[in-house]
Amino acid sequence: MKMAGGRARLSLAISGRVQGVGFRASAYDEARSLGLAGWVRNTPGGEVEIVAEGKCENLEMLLAWAHSGPPGARVVQVQEEWAPATKEFSDFRIRS
Repeated sequence: MKMAGGRARLSLAISGRVQGVGFRASAYDEARSLGLAGWVRNTPGGEVEIVAEGKCENLEMLLAWAHSGPPGARVVQVQEEWAPATKEFSDFRIRS
């Protein structure tokens, strides 16, 4: 996905066995290592939600990672939505 300036926003909803397996902490580590900003959280419905902004190629790497997640996770579906970067985030965080 190419956006102006090579930066974009990627929103993911990941379903399967993704809570209670360290998915948020692993997503945090992955996003930080890729230089992305945004957040990750568990949803009441049992999914993990990620919103990240940064370089398109790094977002593509996060998307690829999300299809498998950490050891112990069993990802069934990843819904993705691309948008222009808003630059509202200064770092990457875990939300409760």
